[in-house]
Amino acid sequence: MNTQVLSTVLSIGDQRLRQTCEEVHNLDDPQFLQDNQRLQGTLNVFRAQYGFGRGIAAPQLGIAQRFIALNLGAGTFSMINPVITWRSEQTFTMWDDCMCFPDLLVKVRRNVSISVQFLDEQGNLQRWEQIKQSVAELLQHEIDHLDGVLATDLALDNGSIIQRSDFNANPEKFSQQVDYVIVPILG
Repeated sequence: MNTQVLSTVLSIGDQRLRQTCEEVHNLDDPQFLQDNQRLQGTLNVFRAQYGFGRGIAAPQLGIAQRFIALNLGAGTFSMINPVITWRSEQTFTMWDDCMCFPDLLVKVRRNVSISVQFLDEQGNLQRWEQIKQSVAELLQHEIDHLDGVLATDLALDNGSIIQRSDFNANPEKFSQQVDYVIVPILG
């Protein structure tokens, strides 16, 4: 399969984004291997086209299984059946974005740090403990997708969903409304 093809990312409103995903039971299943390759390939092509993109969850491509593809700067890999095992008490607010609604930003509250366990692509159990904030917020977003939760569901109030173009027109104003800022994408 050509991993350089950008699969269509589902848009907000597609009910497949609302499914609770099933665990992956067989890492050697040809369908899982094909789906994993497609998910990683989509992230790779997206990064090449737009110069950003750290993660994508399987349901964003209509795959109702619990795995995500990430690229944290050292290549693309997948986390299979990820589970958050601990959350810090400390939280922060941020403008979150998503490939499913690229024209919007959503003010959400996330835990500053989390711990996760997951299977790597070889089936080995991995544990990441007390993850730094920039990765913790990303993993919370992607794992939410596996449970059918979108950032729009977590909006803090009626003013917490804005157009990306509004943010880009006045980034200082909107950055002052949150505790933590990542560089907005598609801007």
